[in-house]
Amino acid sequence: MNVSVSQLPGIGQKITLKTSEDNMLVIIVHHTGKRELYFFDDADNDEADFAMDLTPDETRELAAQLLGATYQPVDVEKMRMFKKQIIVDYITLKENSPLVNKTIEESDIRNKTGATIIGIVHGDDVIAIPEADTTLKSGDVLMSVGKDEQIATLTDLCQGEG
Repeated sequence: MNVSVSQLPGIGQKITLKTSEDNMLVIIVHHTGKRELYFFDDADNDEADFAMDLTPDETRELAAQLLGATYQPVDVEKMRMFKKQIIVDYITLKENSPLVNKTIEESDIRNKTGATIIGIVHGDDVIAIPEADTTLKSGDVLMSVGKDEQIATLTDLCQGEG
């Protein structure tokens, strides 16, 4: 990637990024903090194919996402090895499950299945890393992690089959 920076007197700074595929991204950073973002499918074009204005907060969020603040890709080979050992799955808790209206501790899921609940989606609420005293309700979606057979056992239990 080729990056160039130039001053825009009275406005701010222009940052131009040209990719190996001959695309171009231009960012105009105003003294006021406003950012203008322009995308050119062909770096030789005079008119941008796409343009948008960003506030300073939006710019920081975009930068954080590009830097991997919320998601870091895993090396493909490591992921293949990881997938053979551990599965993350979303399992809906059915009304006839023996887990309904029990806390995670009372349900003894970890000891019965070997799987671990790492999150719960309950309607619009999301509980990350739920406490042992969290009560499981019919319709909850359990984000669970474990080996294939552990997730299968938990799935059966959640569907009232275990």
